[in-house]
Amino acid sequence: MGQKVHPKGFRLGIIEGWESKWYARREYATMLHEDLRIRQFIKRRLYHAGLAKVEIERAANKAKVNVHTARPGIVIGKKGAEIEKLKSELNKLTGRECFINIHEVRRPDLDAQLVAENVGLQLERRVAFRRAMKEAVARGMRMGALGIRIQSSGRLGGTEISRREWYREGRVPLHTLRAEISYGFAQAYTTYGVIGIKVWIFRGEVLTRQEEEQRAAIGA
Repeated sequence: MGQKVHPKGFRLGIIEGWESKWYARREYATMLHEDLRIRQFIKRRLYHAGLAKVEIERAANKAKVNVHTARPGIVIGKKGAEIEKLKSELNKLTGRECFINIHEVRRPDLDAQLVAENVGLQLERRVAFRRAMKEAVARGMRMGALGIRIQSSGRLGGTEISRREWYREGRVPLHTLRAEISYGFAQAYTTYGVIGIKVWIFRGEVLTRQEEEQRAAIGA
């Protein structure tokens, strides 16, 4: 069986950062479960707004929640009504003061999580899986991705036996630590069963300052 490591976890501390930034001793487990509750709650509430990721920072008894979304207007609402409502609900859920910052995802076609969710929604609407996957790959490459791979597994097309199909364009170097790989996973709940969608998008290489200086010296 193939053993695969999560592309983000593999690069943590090298080119990727943590999505929860806080330190705790005794109350570590409590805070960890609180983070999970916050993420699940926001994901449920804002799924239609194209949620890419949720970052949580803590200091003293306060929590700062950074929401990365493709449609910030929907999250904020008319005159900030929706965001205020969300803030009060989070305060009630956690029992501490929460601040929400909205960050816009400028190119949703280069965010693997958003691409996976988009393909999942299409499969739920009975769009042919090959067409949905090929269109997502083409859009990603048009937007400037260096490589993209999409994989769907389950009862594709309503067949009796589940199978796995994937498409790839460009290159997706999973072992290169400096390669910026965006990875996303989503599930489509169809009448035949659940279909899992995985997306890997290679967005370029992140160079250290030393490497940049070396390249500049060679170029000069």
